[in-house]
Amino acid sequence: MEKQINSLIRLSGVEIEKEQREILQEELQTFLHYAQIIDKAPDFEDDKLSTSESFMVDDVAVDWQGNLLENAPVLKESSYLVPPQQSKKHHEAKLEQSKTSTLENWEVVIGLEVHAQLLTKSKLFCRCSTEFGKTPNANTCPVCTGQPGALPVLNKEAIRMAILAGLAMNCEINNHSVFARKNYFYPDSPKSYQISQFEKPLCSKGHIVIENEEAQQQQVRLNRIHVEEDAGKMIHVGTPGIWGAQASAVDFNRTSIPLIEIVSEPDIQTPYQAKEYMTMLRTILVSMNICDGNMEEGSLRCDANVSLRKKGESELGVKTEIKNLNSFKAVERALEYEIKRQKEILDSGNVVEQQTRLWDDNKQKTLIMRTKEDSHDYRYFPDPDLRPVEVPAEWVTNLRSELPQMPLERKEQYLGYGLSQKEAIYLMHNPHYAAYFEDIRAIHPNAKAISNWFFSEILSYVNARSSQIHITPQDFADFLQAIDNEEISGKIGKQVVKEAFMSNKGLMQVIEEKQLRQISDEGAIAKIVEEVLQKNEQQVAAYRGGKTTIFGYFVGQTMKASHGKANPGMVNKILREKLDG
Repeated sequence: MEKQINSLIRLSGVEIEKEQREILQEELQTFLHYAQIIDKAPDFEDDKLSTSESFMVDDVAVDWQGNLLENAPVLKESSYLVPPQQSKKHHEAKLEQSKTSTLENWEVVIGLEVHAQLLTKSKLFCRCSTEFGKTPNANTCPVCTGQPGALPVLNKEAIRMAILAGLAMNCEINNHSVFARKNYFYPDSPKSYQISQFEKPLCSKGHIVIENEEAQQQQVRLNRIHVEEDAGKMIHVGTPGIWGAQASAVDFNRTSIPLIEIVSEPDIQTPYQAKEYMTMLRTILVSMNICDGNMEEGSLRCDANVSLRKKGESELGVKTEIKNLNSFKAVERALEYEIKRQKEILDSGNVVEQQTRLWDDNKQKTLIMRTKEDSHDYRYFPDPDLRPVEVPAEWVTNLRSELPQMPLERKEQYLGYGLSQKEAIYLMHNPHYAAYFEDIRAIHPNAKAISNWFFSEILSYVNARSSQIHITPQDFADFLQAIDNEEISGKIGKQVVKEAFMSNKGLMQVIEEKQLRQISDEGAIAKIVEEVLQKNEQQVAAYRGGKTTIFGYFVGQTMKASHGKANPGMVNKILREKLDG
């Protein structure tokens, strides 16, 4: 095998340093190993994997030997994770001018194309697993790698999720849609075409409501939502893109994972609005368990189209498409850079060229990938191996009844609970925390008390430790009830939360183990107070002689004598009675 690898490197004609050569050898060795596994794999006996007679199949994942896989990449409501790509603080609506606001005679026009990987167990047209992070090229089969004679069969669950997304975004669900082949050559596309939808998508029109810089609601129209398969993933040595790379490797595990592409109309006018649109889109998808929204892992990706036109004109300018936007911050910064670049070109009297550009996060600039490209360049035509998708009206009606509360509705609900604007926005954009919040509120209805402890204590430890919330809703509710019952004080409560996160124990478990419950028995506290006063006769005489400012001294001594467990309110009451009586 080493001889084969050396031959491949030599034939590439690329000068590779020793360290990079060793890395490439290791990657190629892994690739060849799995290529041999695929080559030796037996033919599938399951007719549903090799024929298109069945319209759609259930979402079941199997390995190359036909063994059932149990992986289910679904975010359960009971799993309160630190949401990916969410900053600690949500940006408040800002009125100050951004870097791109001084455009003088130019108007910015932005449209976004967002690809969201669906949380299915198996791929779109085969039963290979969609599990992330597996060994390169392990989750592949003859269907998703485009082997001759291997025919696709549509995953029913992917269509269900796509319809749900369309309904949540106010789209029209087309009862007849068609899969088409998008023809192009690129190393990450083993079939040399992508199965997508073109003239007849599953969902048409629609809109999403965001909050703009002035904290006003703004509607962004959607053109369409269509279903398509993902491409493979390329790893490049030396550059972020294939052009100029010293070497490239391909992992086909991602090939044919189901995607929905959400295409907006060019209604977005600033990079800030683009970021808010992406944030709201992610919130909708994650809250419905359609996509995990992880931009770092590539399960949510954005391509941005941006152009400038003279103010007052209706005709669009020449657009640039920006790729490789793997965070909300990258979307905002890439658009800021590209708007500035186009403005400089237009101000100098030159013409912007239609290009696809790549965002380089290290250099904080866009780099050219390729020049003008239109839909006719792909020569779309209906896929002859797949039947049209017929969606019964009854199915759409049933799915509409499954829709959860939408983000902005949730925000208004939280404001109604008495939460601050900042807290309501945070929960709106973090559906798993919102579910956690509601689970607690179902047991302990004081929403304000929940938010006070959640935001000021619980969340601060979660963010500091980048951990999950291990405290159950029942435990949290019991903790709040203990405070209400004056079994523990707020001060002790903070110590309990800290200890719970340090030891990974429950809140009530810490209270019991540390014996932190307050002493609320009036007789027991009166006895402690009596002992304190007897030990401090001089101070008692001074207090009764008019030096009432030392009252706090007696409180402190009593709390110290009770090891901080005495009910402070009761301590104050009994001391007043003893000293003033």
